[in-house]
Amino acid sequence: MYPASRTADPHPHNTSGRRARTGTALTAVLGVAALLLTACSDAGGRADAGGDDPDRAGGVDTEERTVYLITHAVEGDTFWDYVRRGAEEAAAKDNINLVYNSHREGAQQAELIQSAIDAGADGIAVTMAKPDAMTPAVQRALDADVPVVSLNAGEEEAFDAGAFAHFGQNEAVAGAAVGEYLEEEGIEHPICVIQEQGHVGLEARCDGIRDVLPDTENLYVEGSDMTQVAATVRAKVDSAGGADAIIGLGGPFTMTILDEVQSAGSDITVGSFDLNAEIAEAVVDGDILFAVDQQPWLQGYLAVDSLWLNFNGGFEPGGGQPVLTGPSIVDSENAEAVLEYAEEGLR
Repeated sequence: MYPASRTADPHPHNTSGRRARTGTALTAVLGVAALLLTACSDAGGRADAGGDDPDRAGGVDTEERTVYLITHAVEGDTFWDYVRRGAEEAAAKDNINLVYNSHREGAQQAELIQSAIDAGADGIAVTMAKPDAMTPAVQRALDADVPVVSLNAGEEEAFDAGAFAHFGQNEAVAGAAVGEYLEEEGIEHPICVIQEQGHVGLEARCDGIRDVLPDTENLYVEGSDMTQVAATVRAKVDSAGGADAIIGLGGPFTMTILDEVQSAGSDITVGSFDLNAEIAEAVVDGDILFAVDQQPWLQGYLAVDSLWLNFNGGFEPGGGQPVLTGPSIVDSENAEAVLEYAEEGLR
């Protein structure tokens, strides 16, 4: 369905046998994804080809269930639109009533989990960006016999809390992949812009870059206030000294960073974690060097679909290991192909 992307090595610092290990990891990931994406066409009466009813084509005839998708989305961050679209696609196929809620703060996100339990949720898909606040709520869900999967953030913490599956990218691996990419481009002193302090995934990205490029510098901004983001980035660009790259950790934030770099007349290189149509087009145009795609649409889809599989067979995809949806590097070599899907809201 998707064009090929440059996929990062899950063992970024081991050069011996890298190609073989990467191929094995990709085969495992694609195998699990294939199971999830095709499960509804398996024998046994779960799938319904729709007959003469186009509204039910490709759907299932299993019991309707209610799944809550609870994320740490920040208002205005288009990344979560992709996650939600993927989840809605799976829900429509799987006869699932999907309820979406979000809050950027862990304590409030935990309250949303409790509300889902109280409302009789059949399953919960949740992000674990603030695991200390979230873990007790996840465990209360499990105590109430509500299965939980995680996506996007906090894979280790999610498994520790009792989630049966996680869908996302390993952020430390993604950071190291970016560090190696920047190193190949001659970058020595990148600035890593973190829009949410205390977010374990964002911190891991910057730490991964720093593992390769020790002079990496963190810059904290208030992600819920794009005016403040712009002002803080502009002040840093104007006084950046020896910094030779600045990396955004989300599409809308990277576009704001790009605007400030261009308005300052700076030649500092801009890169991005995460992807949207604007980012893909900027890569095609040469304004952004690269973007890391973790395929958020797929994260949302697989999270909901895995709960359907659990309801209808007790399946637990991944075997206790995260199902990786990224990272892959989008740059001048493949951005044109990816842009088509980004404009459709898939990448």
